[in-house]
Amino acid sequence: MSTLTVSFSDLSKNSKRVAETVERAQRVHVTRRDGEDLYLTTERHDRQREETADVTARLFAALISSDEGARAILLALPEVFPWTRHLSTEEVREFVVDLVNATHDAAELDVHTNLHRVIAEWRATARILADPDLTAQLTTPLPDEDHGEVPAP
Repeated sequence: MSTLTVSFSDLSKNSKRVAETVERAQRVHVTRRDGEDLYLTTERHDRQREETADVTARLFAALISSDEGARAILLALPEVFPWTRHLSTEEVREFVVDLVNATHDAAELDVHTNLHRVIAEWRATARILADPDLTAQLTTPLPDEDHGEVPAP
């Protein structure tokens, strides 16, 4: 689905026309030169997106609560996240639990950064495990040198 794009200056100069465009398209990308881009959306479209997140979170939770559902998720995972083939069986299970919990956070708390973080962190783990040299380098025991307490950041 492509999103219509307008500039911030077009929004400020032609706000009525842009508002009519948002009502038709439900979502418009606003580009800015001096800051992060924005999206304008209708309230109805935003409510529908929230409902989609909520249904997805509840569906995941329901599936993972039964053996058949958990198996279905585990079978579907490589289609959605091909890199999971580099994770152990236990790591895949941990990823699924983290994914379900982060999906709940997105739906119930409107906190989407957890979902992004979970996916990015597990993808990074898979990337390391996919490279035998890197895995060996990162799992080699450190020398028995004690460099003292690490100060809090």
